[in-house]
Amino acid sequence: MSRNLTADLAADLRTRIVDGVIQPGDKLPSENALMVDFGVSRTVVRSALTRLQAEGLVETERGRGSFALTPPDDGPQPVPGSRPVASIEDRIHLLEFRLGVETEAAALAARNHSDRQLRAVNAALEQFAASADHPGHAMKADFEFHRAIAAASGNPFYSDCLAALGQTMIAMPRTRLLTGVEHYARDHFDQVVHEHRSIAAAIADGDETAASAAMRSHLANSRRRFTASVRPPA
Repeated sequence: MSRNLTADLAADLRTRIVDGVIQPGDKLPSENALMVDFGVSRTVVRSALTRLQAEGLVETERGRGSFALTPPDDGPQPVPGSRPVASIEDRIHLLEFRLGVETEAAALAARNHSDRQLRAVNAALEQFAASADHPGHAMKADFEFHRAIAAASGNPFYSDCLAALGQTMIAMPRTRLLTGVEHYARDHFDQVVHEHRSIAAAIADGDETAASAAMRSHLANSRRRFTASVRPPA
């Protein structure tokens, strides 16, 4: 019986995270609140959270609580009054915004990067490629890859922009988070890795046009994948 209660609670929280009711970085309800809301024991709550941690959907910090995907950064905070990403439409608009910003940042990175900055881009790329089985790590490494490119542009406004957006700018396909690692379409993840490698290679070659085109293709594909995952065909 306890096993079923654990699965039910984990499934409810998982769906809330996937559907954006609980946003990346948001704090989950406390153990006491979950116990009251679901009428379960503390053991069931902790077992459900442990299951979500194993899936990479939740991280728990002693004394602070549990957070969806990744806890909030202690670094630069969003500009006061900035628009939250609270809906599917917001997510799509954000991807379109990134298309304009990061396409140019990639071109500048190809022109201006230092050896150290290129190493940071490649390090984030390899961390992402190694994170197929852990959505939380993948989200973090994905963000670091894009942030490293912004830094390599040589223009601090690009870095500031991505830092303000934070890790919530990364759109995780719903199918990947909802179905679990064993059922996730691995070819989608491998395609993103391929797209990242194309961007990094163009930057390393100093080819501004190719870097810009590779970033534009990647973000356009991200928009298509995300849209398909939340709006399946009838």
